[in-house]
Amino acid sequence: MDDSLQSVIPMFLYSSSSSSKNLIEFEHLIAKRRNSSSLLSPPSELGMEMFSPAYYAACSIGGIFSCGLTHMAVTPLDLIKCNMQINPAKFKSISSGFGTLLKEQGIKGFFTGWVPTLLGYSVQGACKFGFYEFFKKAYSDISGPENAAKYKTLIYLAGSASAELIADIALCPFEAVKVRVQTNPGFAKGFSDGFPKFINAEGTAGLYKGLVPLWGRQIPYTMMKFASFETIVEMIYKHAIPIPKDQCSKSLQLGVSFVGGYVAGVFCAIISHPADNLVSFLNNSQGATVGNAVKEIGLFGLFTRGLPLRILMIGTLTGAQWGIYDAFKVLVGLPTTGGAPPIRKKTTRQTDKIE
Repeated sequence: MDDSLQSVIPMFLYSSSSSSKNLIEFEHLIAKRRNSSSLLSPPSELGMEMFSPAYYAACSIGGIFSCGLTHMAVTPLDLIKCNMQINPAKFKSISSGFGTLLKEQGIKGFFTGWVPTLLGYSVQGACKFGFYEFFKKAYSDISGPENAAKYKTLIYLAGSASAELIADIALCPFEAVKVRVQTNPGFAKGFSDGFPKFINAEGTAGLYKGLVPLWGRQIPYTMMKFASFETIVEMIYKHAIPIPKDQCSKSLQLGVSFVGGYVAGVFCAIISHPADNLVSFLNNSQGATVGNAVKEIGLFGLFTRGLPLRILMIGTLTGAQWGIYDAFKVLVGLPTTGGAPPIRKKTTRQTDKIE
């Protein structure tokens, strides 16, 4: 028992002249202890404290499953999209593209580049989700409670942009090899032989040739992905569900995560598509520049070439990512993302004060 409780109990037991006052103080202290315990104790069944190193590690692991598995699963769609962007004369539409690929490479060809996709988006997902949670908390603390609530959307945007800046540095080499393998038949069978071939052809620096366009594609995409998701989920809980989030079943919360993620993914696909065309063009053509890409594809083509397929792919992908990420958080005893204020620590002075 702590010192504050020990000091109140004797007064309550042995002081008859002020027993009522001491009883009230004792009840207030017990209530404060219970409230502070609920805020300070880990919400996780595994004893994981919110915003601790273990919490951020769990979010990073969730990001690995979220991004790595989903991107690998849509490899066939990504393969057709990249080829439509690079060779539109041959891959004119989604249906004809699948037919062409099946005829030339067989069923096996639909999963060309799955290894660099899995590895690249796994490390990207770890950085994206782990650092987003970190920066979101850090920027909220810097802003203070009032400004964090008032400018929460700006915090979502800043946190996601900061996280993606780091995540793309990890992703870029894998993305370069993936695009080259997928759009240059015969270049390599996969990542194990494609990686050294790429370095021999363009050097180590060539792996990062597409970094700036990748930032141009992924940072706006991720800012839209996280900020719109948080906003959409908050609106769903506020307007579409008649009970507070903490009273909803876990399955309902995960359903909200998927719906919010899918809608956010549609916005993501549209805003990031021009840069996606640039990344595909630059990684496929040795020595190519952004100017070459704009001249060959055209400004209108940058915004429209392959867009319907990208909307389908990114909408499904983003919905699945948020579903998987929040499912993992639920699995380890953490709350799902969005729709409720985060659990915050209180200072010792705040929790010990008797009102």
